[in-house]
Amino acid sequence: MDKKRYLEIGQIVSTHGLKGDVRVDPWCDGPEFLCAFKTLYKKDGTPVKIERSFVQKNVAVMKIAGVDSIEQADLLRRTILYMDRQDVTLDEGVYFVQDILGCEVRNADTNELYGKVTDVIRTGANDVYQITDDSGKNVLIPVIDDVVKDTNVDNRLITITPIKGLFDDED
Repeated sequence: MDKKRYLEIGQIVSTHGLKGDVRVDPWCDGPEFLCAFKTLYKKDGTPVKIERSFVQKNVAVMKIAGVDSIEQADLLRRTILYMDRQDVTLDEGVYFVQDILGCEVRNADTNELYGKVTDVIRTGANDVYQITDDSGKNVLIPVIDDVVKDTNVDNRLITITPIKGLFDDED
């Protein structure tokens, strides 16, 4: 399966100051991760050059090349920014949420299909995958080593060993 090259990373939510800076709500690991980029992209693939950026509370404040007034910055409000996945090297065992969504979840021992990942919830301690089966029923599974045994985003497959009580039909 081909992975999407450009991934949503944040949204411009407001202006900052009078000289064209924008406030960007991070849709990623945090504003620090967002500030590491010198080039982001619009939905159509147009590059957005970042001249400078810094973290302020829970947002990234960015100066975009060619945006030099509050009026120009205001026109960008609600613009979604994208990153190029080729600009990032992920650590072993770390995945883009976009690549996890839609993966089948199967039992590591019996190969029973539980459903597909339909959401990734960040709890702080560990992520939680929402698994939705064919009937629309949702189950939440913690992303911990005791449960998630293998993640293969290339084959769109996650294998798990469910803990007692996770699924209704468990003993």
